[in-house]
Amino acid sequence: MSPATQSQKHLALVLEGPDGPFTLKELPTPTPKKGEVLVKVQSCGLNPADWKIPKYKIILTEFPGVLGFDIAGELVEVGEDVSNYEAGDRVFFQSQSYIEGGGFQQYSIAQASLVSKIPESLSYDEASTLPVLIGTAYSGLYAEFPYGLGLVPPVTDEGYGKYKDTPIFVTGGASTIGQGAIQFAKISGFSPIITTASLKNEEALKKAGATHVVDRSLSNDDIIAEIAKITAGKQVQHVYDSVGSDITQKLSVDLLSQSGSGGTVAFGLPWLTVSEADYPSVKMAKIAASPHLPQNFELFKSLYTSNKLSIWIKEGLIIPNRFEVLPGGLNGVGGGLKRLEADEVSRLKLVVHPQETSL
Repeated sequence: MSPATQSQKHLALVLEGPDGPFTLKELPTPTPKKGEVLVKVQSCGLNPADWKIPKYKIILTEFPGVLGFDIAGELVEVGEDVSNYEAGDRVFFQSQSYIEGGGFQQYSIAQASLVSKIPESLSYDEASTLPVLIGTAYSGLYAEFPYGLGLVPPVTDEGYGKYKDTPIFVTGGASTIGQGAIQFAKISGFSPIITTASLKNEEALKKAGATHVVDRSLSNDDIIAEIAKITAGKQVQHVYDSVGSDITQKLSVDLLSQSGSGGTVAFGLPWLTVSEADYPSVKMAKIAASPHLPQNFELFKSLYTSNKLSIWIKEGLIIPNRFEVLPGGLNGVGGGLKRLEADEVSRLKLVVHPQETSL
């Protein structure tokens, strides 16, 4: 199907300026260029970054823009030099640009080398819970410092299971990104895999790969003491902070600095609120998870063009999140982002169906 047989315009939820507002409007439906594909967006997941970007005025510098990073849909057209995909393929991918590539719209453009086919066992909604889970966790763990922990990726034979008997700590295990970090830590062989969460999520997080779940309501000092018991005093040198709050950032650097030998922590948005000068033994990475960034492109390309993702999904090593479909298509995004900002969502992905949108 080509744009000539589609509507020449489609509905999109557009961020008009650095701090909003979001406006529902029509945009021209693009034609894929060389190496690109055009996807009819069937499901798009909401992420904390979707409210953090306008609130903290970060990342997006040109407006208007279209957010929405977790995309699953039907491929409708391929550009020149794309041979491994065809119209009708079901695909998922992480948004790669902020106008034509955003997910809060009915059609989205992606680079073919950064797209993965959806296994037959997954629905569009299930698949839309995966791109940012995969991308942010993968880049935070395996991108070279200062963009990640700099670990050896498990997509290589050298990296698969490499970190056996090495402890790792993940804050916020019940978050989408926390679950992703836990799952990839398991693939990399880490043990113990320790995370913080509400204890009501303990069973699910252990199924995802965590070996120990520490009550997130404990004080930082008590959490560090619990971790010391779990590791029998062995120093934790790798931390993935999926929460990025003042409290979890302080917890992360205090844990790494307590023995003096230090380590490396990867922080998600909004990045650093602690002073690097106060923790000279701790290396602090700032996760930049977008696959189209120069420092990430080859890392993501090697992942998406391999067959490892499909294998790990089929083997249950990568698990889709639970999801809730918000009514009203793109009109449901605003209410969903308010719930995310208020921390009212745990171990659940909010998704919208852009095709169900009406003005």
